Amino acid sequence: MIKQIMPLSLIVALRFFGLFIVLPVLSIYAIGMEGATPFLAGVVVGGYALTQALFQVPFGVLSDKIGRKITILIGLIIFIVGSIIAAIADHIYLLLLGRFLQGAGAIGSVVSAMVADLVKEEERAHAMAILGGTIALSFAAAMIIAPLIGGHWGIDKLFWLTAILSIIAIGILFTAVPKPPKIVHSYAEDEAKITDVFQDKALVRMYLTFLFHSSIMTMAFFIIPLVMTQSLQEDGFGWQKSELWKVYFPAMIFGFIAMAPAAIFGEKYGKGKEIFMISVGVIFLGFLAMGFASEAWVFIVGVVLFFIGFNMFEPLLQSFVAKFAKVHQKGAALGVANTFAYTGIFFGGLFAGWLMQHYDRSTLAIVVAIISVLWFIWVATMPSPNNRGNVYLPLDIFDRDKVAALTQHDAVVESYVNETENIAVVKYDKDLIDEDEIRGMLS
Repeated sequence: MIKQIMPLSLIVALRFFGLFIVLPVLSIYAIGMEGATPFLAGVVVGGYALTQALFQVPFGVLSDKIGRKITILIGLIIFIVGSIIAAIADHIYLLLLGRFLQGAGAIGSVVSAMVADLVKEEERAHAMAILGGTIALSFAAAMIIAPLIGGHWGIDKLFWLTAILSIIAIGILFTAVPKPPKIVHSYAEDEAKITDVFQDKALVRMYLTFLFHSSIMTMAFFIIPLVMTQSLQEDGFGWQKSELWKVYFPAMIFGFIAMAPAAIFGEKYGKGKEIFMISVGVIFLGFLAMGFASEAWVFIVGVVLFFIGFNMFEPLLQSFVAKFAKVHQKGAALGVANTFAYTGIFFGGLFAGWLMQHYDRSTLAIVVAIISVLWFIWVATMPSPNNRGNVYLPLDIFDRDKVAALTQHDAVVESYVNETENIAVVKYDKDLIDEDEIRGMLS
């Protein structure tokens, strides 16, 4: 599994590193550009997410039809063009154009769907944890490197770096990423409509969790660099841009450490919903500390708490969507989930910029606290994906037609055939039936 997942993880890590590396300093860069206002700076921070939101579903659906690799290639090329435009921008609106094009290369859902194709569902949590871990490492590296490069050589150099890394990612895509297995299912074309991924209430719960998670992330990344670098008279702490790594480094270390127990308890012990609830509570406390801190160390504690809560979600979000979605819906469902995520990023940046232009960080903290309460209630009423299991049936032993007929049973969610490995897969509700009963029905 490691051999299959690591090349994809590296592609995702390089691309996300390119996105992350500008976040710690982007609001400062944007607000100093010709034509800028705090509101437009907020749009720059979250702007790429608007086009990500618009193109996640089309890219996901396209990957279901023409293949994952070619779709990822298209997305990376668009991302490179956007990065170059952002690098040469000398006006706020040209920077916005570059950010919008960066977002139009919306391959996040495609990569997640490809991971789901390559590994069995029981191994998917481990695979997603590896994927999340590489993203977290790229995130940590970006938080440290961005203030150093941006502070000493200019933030435009960060955009050039993102373009170069994306070119490297294309090379990895065609030299190291394995071909996904051939999957055969019995779903008709009219059963694969995009509206069908909204029929499952559990999936809808996950979509809105993505929305809350990403919007609050953008609000955090908007205020952290601004508050730390503003003068004391402007309600800040007067740090230099090149010093921001001192804030992000400990936050990322604690956030990264939090991922492992979150993955273990969320997947192995079936406590994903409880992990989500704890995460929301930690984010709630983190924003209150950031919003009302009068000393730098209190603000930094708030940043650390935010990163812990945020990172606890990472190894579970994509995995849970892939578990709830049926085999023919994975690309589309992950596309919708990522659409909600990037919609949240866009409106989070927009809203944070508006609040900071008209009010202050304490008002923003109060708004996030209210959102967190609603989010906590939403998660508390969500079903657990751990009540669904899979049984793998070798086709040289079990009859295809009998396996397909199992879908008539109320406890069977779906069945499909992995032609590459010559096995049938039956997904079932653990609360209604067990694996032995399913095998017994076929004997």
